[in-house]
Formats: sequence, structure tokens, C-alpha cells
Amino acid sequence: MILRTRHLTDIADLVREAGRREILPRFRNLEAGSVRTKSGPLDLVTEADEAAERSIVAGLRARFPGCAVVGEEAATADPSLLQTLAGADLAFVVDPVDGTANFAAGLALFGVMVAAIVRGEVVASVIHDPIGDDTAFALRGEGAWIETATASRRDLRIAPPAPVAEMAGNVAWRMLPEAQRAIVCSNLPKVAASWDYRCAAHEYRMVADGHCHFLFFNRLYPWDHAPGWLLHREAGGYSAQFDGRGYDPTRIDGGLICAPDRDSWQALRDALLT
Repeated sequence: MILRTRHLTDIADLVREAGRREILPRFRNLEAGSVRTKSGPLDLVTEADEAAERSIVAGLRARFPGCAVVGEEAATADPSLLQTLAGADLAFVVDPVDGTANFAAGLALFGVMVAAIVRGEVVASVIHDPIGDDTAFALRGEGAWIETATASRRDLRIAPPAPVAEMAGNVAWRMLPEAQRAIVCSNLPKVAASWDYRCAAHEYRMVADGHCHFLFFNRLYPWDHAPGWLLHREAGGYSAQFDGRGYDPTRIDGGLICAPDRDSWQALRDALLT
């Protein structure tokens, strides 16, 4: 299936409605027992995640009959769902609340993400901010842009290349293996500034809009990265895994560095990983 801008608008309507009905009413209003841990104390799920995922998945299946849908919470319960991404004629990955730890803490830094994948290739993405009620879009080969609730639109463009010592960006070092984590953390003073917002949705929107130079991730679940990877690419950026391979939404390891261009990627890799 070839996705068009009108399809992205349909997807954005779904995630916006889920935000209004399922996420925002629960923000800073979670009941006791509605927050649980998954793989560890920093990996949370709330009733908002589950309710929003049900809403978005049902909407996608109604609008795109026969599609495969892999939601974060469903795939956590059944990891075999990830195997459907490589061969499906049309699949969607859904992160119903990206930045759940922030959401659960009452911090207004979370988003809703959906990416469309056709036979293993990311072709479209939507990243919605329920608080600001605006949405970032990417369509493969047609660019990246952001739209407000009033349909005002502007194109997204990455920051220009700069020396490593002048680049700032997000470094999610907490998921690295211990030995590699020690190397990366000791190298952080080589860049101008680094942070970790615990929210890939906003981190990818920032880098695609030129507000920082780079992103550095280790764990690559597709609902966390397929939407933002395409947004960054269509905004003019370059990315690759730590070993130089291109991003593949069917792989969940190997790390990812997003940078302004190929030379910047190599410079950042050398500076942070060696």
C-alpha cells in the first residue's frame, strides 16, 4: 500500500483522539494501583498506556483493513508480534504513551507515536504531543513537517553540522552494557552539552527541528524509534547503528546515532564510543 498525506491525517486524528479521551484525563490524576513496572523500576506502564493503545489499534484496524499492528504493551506481553514487521504488506508500530515515567511523575514531557512499515521499510510516521496539541509528520521521500491544531504547518529541518565540541544532544546511556556505559559517560565532556529527557518522542522532534545536533540510543524497540528515525531522516539527517549499518526496524539492538550528516556521525561515534 502507498501511504499519502491524507492517510497520515487519519492516523493523527486517531492519536489526537486517544490523547484527549484516554491520556490527558489521567495526567496528574492516576489512581492508586494504576502504575505498574514491567522489566524494571524505570520501565513503567499505566492505565493510560493500555487504554490509548486499545483505542489507536482499533482505529488503525478499522481504517486499514488487514494491516498488522504491533503496540508496545501488546508486544511486551507477546514478543513474537515483532516478527510480523519484516514481511507485512502494511504494519503499524504504536507507542501509546512514550515517556511513561515522565507521565506517571506528572511531568508534561510525553508523546504518542505511530509508524507505518511496508515489508520492513519505515514509510510514514506521526508523533503527537497531547499537551501542546501539535503533531510532527514524516512521509518517506516527501519530507517532515509539524502541524498545529489549527492546521498551521511548517517544515522541519535539522541543525547544520558542527565540530563535536560544539554539538549538543540527547544521550540515553542508561541502557548501555556496563563496560560501554563507562566509556560513553567518561566521554560526555567531549560534546558541548548532553541530556536525557526519557522521551524519544520529544527528543526526535527536537533534533528534527534543529534544536539539538544529535541523538544517541542503545535499545531500539521499533515503537520507540521507527517514527522518530524517519522524522529525522526526512528533515535532512543521517543516522546509523554503532557498527555503521543502517537502521532496521526489525532489530532491537546495536545502538543508533542520529547526526546532521555522515561526517558528523563518524565524529560523534569516535568521540563517544572510543
